[in-house]
Amino acid sequence: MRTPRIAFAAGSVGALAAVAALAALPATAAVGTDTSALRAEVTLAGVRSHQAALQAIADANGGTRASGTPGYDASVDYVAEKLEEAGYTVQRQDFDYEFFVIDSAPVIDPTSPDLDPYEPVTEIYVMEYSGDGDVTAQVTPVDLTLPPTAAPSSTSGCEASDFDGFTPGNIALIQRGTCTFRQKADNAAAAGASAVIIFNEGQEGRTDVIFGTLDPPQISIPVLDASFAVGNELAGLAAQGTLEVRVVADVHVEQRTTTNVIADSSTGRTDRTLMVGAHLDSVDEGPGINDNGSGTAAILETALAMSDLQLRNAVRFAFWGAEESGLIGSQRYVDSLTAKQRSAIQAYLNFDMVGSPNFVRFVYDGDGSAFGVKGPNGSRHIENTFVSYFASQGLASEPTEFDGRSDYDAFITAGIPAGGLFTGAEGIKTAEQAAVYGGTAGEAYDPCYHQACDDLENNSPVGLDQMSDAVAHATLTYAMTTSAVNGTGKASENATSFEPEFKASLRVR
Repeated sequence: MRTPRIAFAAGSVGALAAVAALAALPATAAVGTDTSALRAEVTLAGVRSHQAALQAIADANGGTRASGTPGYDASVDYVAEKLEEAGYTVQRQDFDYEFFVIDSAPVIDPTSPDLDPYEPVTEIYVMEYSGDGDVTAQVTPVDLTLPPTAAPSSTSGCEASDFDGFTPGNIALIQRGTCTFRQKADNAAAAGASAVIIFNEGQEGRTDVIFGTLDPPQISIPVLDASFAVGNELAGLAAQGTLEVRVVADVHVEQRTTTNVIADSSTGRTDRTLMVGAHLDSVDEGPGINDNGSGTAAILETALAMSDLQLRNAVRFAFWGAEESGLIGSQRYVDSLTAKQRSAIQAYLNFDMVGSPNFVRFVYDGDGSAFGVKGPNGSRHIENTFVSYFASQGLASEPTEFDGRSDYDAFITAGIPAGGLFTGAEGIKTAEQAAVYGGTAGEAYDPCYHQACDDLENNSPVGLDQMSDAVAHATLTYAMTTSAVNGTGKASENATSFEPEFKASLRVR
């Protein structure tokens, strides 16, 4: 689905009525607060106006808003100025990080047997924070699960013992699954691998090129990723005899400075602060108007709409930098907090990609009932808040895994209850989902994910409108609640412990 350009219609009768209703909201409320007035004020037109501004910024700055670029700096200025004008106390939190640069297209070229090289982007890519290098060597498959079973099924490369008998200097062929890409690559490097190829696992929705990240610091050897078809073919060739491949990663890193934007409400208890966040940066390849101009615009419009309310609990809106470089901005923020400051955060709500053109209404699986990976105490409450809201509107929703792929990661690692919404990225919509949500089965939720075509047209107005209303509902609900999210009644107990298996599963890409 494609999205029309929508202008903001200021001063309409409906908008004026919504403003009047919003002003009449009580200063305190229970979890069951009627949020309809705020939702009426958070309009699709308003959200789209922010997305249009981000598109104009990208157009004026080489087509990108990636952290460390002028397009990102202009995005920071836009968001900060809007929030300051609305009366928020705004902090620009600068931090240094390693900016990853791809200097030329990556190469995976079988030389023995001599086959055509695989195509960059459609079949292979270089993982962010790969090392630089040009290597030709034999390929050794590492503990592959072929054919794959239920996702994630493969533990390929997750344990040092997977590399028992590995010949130093060979290229490790590893399958996605279970543990992080970084763990797989580090184990391969420790075993003496000269390069690594990590291919997608093979189940539905896990077949395309991964476009993964290892996270900084840069690793010492080339690490490329590939589609399942490429990995399966290489594994088959290796099983038939000696397979030699040339792998090239022409990359480097630069030290750059970028910024988080943090905005605090003027009212509310600061010992029970609600945090609401979205990453502000795009990838280098495009303007990022769904990923994540959609989440940015939704929480910005919500912040502006509720800026004059007398809140029971303080709300802190966060716009993260360098998410696409490895969730760096949100991690730096959480790392900067004292134990007391962390315990004052009652919950964190995350909104990353809420306008996907082939959308599904995904809610993070806070209680782990769907995927076995649950968030800290209180995350179940947040999940139920979203699920109940959608049900009240006659809208279906379904869980999505806490898999460490967005900015909630730093918060749940710190024991802070978290949750949020997502409309899908590179995964493939099933026939069952198409029957429920509309759209097209067999196609990606966002066909322009991490591409130049992720522009103003690359959003579903229906999905974006519905998800923006849910953002407003949950934000006001927790801003006004008199109860602790985690059920303890004490904000200081928010930083609870959680199961070791949950912590171990974080950052799986």
